[in-house]
Amino acid sequence: MNDKLRWGVLGTGTIATAFAEGLLTSKTGTLVAVGSRSQASADTFVKSCGSVRAHGSYEALFADADVQAVYISTPHPHHAEWAIRTAEAKKHILCEKPIGMNCGEAMSIVESAIANDVFLMEAFMYRCHPQTLKLVELLREKVIGEVRVITASFGFQAEFDPKRRLFSNALGGGGILDVGCYPASMVRLVAGVASGRDFDEPIELKASGRLNDQTSIDEYAAAVLKFRGNPAAGQGPIVAQIATSVIANLDNTLRIVGEKGSIFLATPWVPARDGGKATITLHLNGEEQPREIVIETSQQIYGIEADTVAANVERRQGASPAMSWDDTLGNMRTLDQWRQQIGLVYDQEKQDQLPTASRRPLAVGSNSMTYGAIPHVDKKVSRLVLGVDNFTFLPHCAAIWDAFFERGGNCWDTAHIYGGHGACERTLGQWVKARNIRDQIVVLDKGGHSPDCNPVAVSRQHFESLDRLQMDHVDIYMLHRDNPDVPVGEFVDILNEHKDN
Repeated sequence: MNDKLRWGVLGTGTIATAFAEGLLTSKTGTLVAVGSRSQASADTFVKSCGSVRAHGSYEALFADADVQAVYISTPHPHHAEWAIRTAEAKKHILCEKPIGMNCGEAMSIVESAIANDVFLMEAFMYRCHPQTLKLVELLREKVIGEVRVITASFGFQAEFDPKRRLFSNALGGGGILDVGCYPASMVRLVAGVASGRDFDEPIELKASGRLNDQTSIDEYAAAVLKFRGNPAAGQGPIVAQIATSVIANLDNTLRIVGEKGSIFLATPWVPARDGGKATITLHLNGEEQPREIVIETSQQIYGIEADTVAANVERRQGASPAMSWDDTLGNMRTLDQWRQQIGLVYDQEKQDQLPTASRRPLAVGSNSMTYGAIPHVDKKVSRLVLGVDNFTFLPHCAAIWDAFFERGGNCWDTAHIYGGHGACERTLGQWVKARNIRDQIVVLDKGGHSPDCNPVAVSRQHFESLDRLQMDHVDIYMLHRDNPDVPVGEFVDILNEHKDN
């Protein structure tokens, strides 16, 4: 036991119980403590766990020197906060899927793991199971030739209750985050392995779905993804169809179609949960009967997942097909795109409720930033200036901009033309207002991009920019382009007019 990885479980819900049971079959890990928001809940949880310490707070779990790794099993909106706190406590992290509410939170979690030199893996237990390892082997051997089409679904029918986690906006409910993340992660894995990589990212994603009228979570949704394949090897693009639901029972299967046949998994997401047999069905063109490849294990699936953590703890992240940091970030970006296409934005992602990933107030920490001075600007200006072009998804922007601010950055460069129709200026303005830091930062804005590079256009664009930014002034204003057909004095006059006003 002294050689085993010593686990603490954060949270006492159903999935936490399943992981604790799985640890009983782990070859490398043992449960030593549990942390809950209440002592009563912790005490109840450990009754069936043997000699396991019960902590009445998460902070007490972090303070337990015997705990080396923490399994985070809270609802989605709390993952980022407690994963970051776990990293800061120098404990290794296995965080339930999805690792965060969006890619912005996922980036913040990964950054914290790197800064604190701890292991981090997103808990897609199916990625650790021998069935998935065998699937990867078959794809690499090109048993069905070049992969062309992938279909995957995960959905179930639950009774609607606005207070239930599955349907609660505040708890990150809906199909895409809860179980849609499984088929998204699987088709990315399959498309990547089929193309000679560990995973791949879609180059196109088209989606549709239905949002609940009362809580605005996704009741069901589907998406078609296009992957690049491997053109250098003569391989064409790969197309995948994924679907999810919390109000309809779906097939919950995986089918991969290639030039020489197909591969079918009847139970891709929870294969042989408590140990036993899982089957991959192989249909080859020209063969009347399908082949069955049986994978058998004596371990519970969460025990296998815990052993995967222990096997990779020194390298600080999972090895494919388990989730690496880049794989996790790519999957979260895919989920973000899926949600954006159907109009799903959680309340906590909106300007008036936008939290930091750590759930702590935004503040400048220790930093080595250097600053300069610009005449007539009454604030010091960080010599590193952050541009905002192509930044339009507020949760993603907030993670990056929060990190920049915390490290001493205080100057943002934007422009009237960025993002088309002012999207980048609007997003920056939303973030600044949400964080209430306008007086602490320097905003550099630009106007007069060709073909609208003339004094009249510059004046109009300046007022439009202020409206988008929700600000009454910018600290520095620049012309985006030169126009030799207009005397420079006309530009100087209009810029001085705005400066004086």
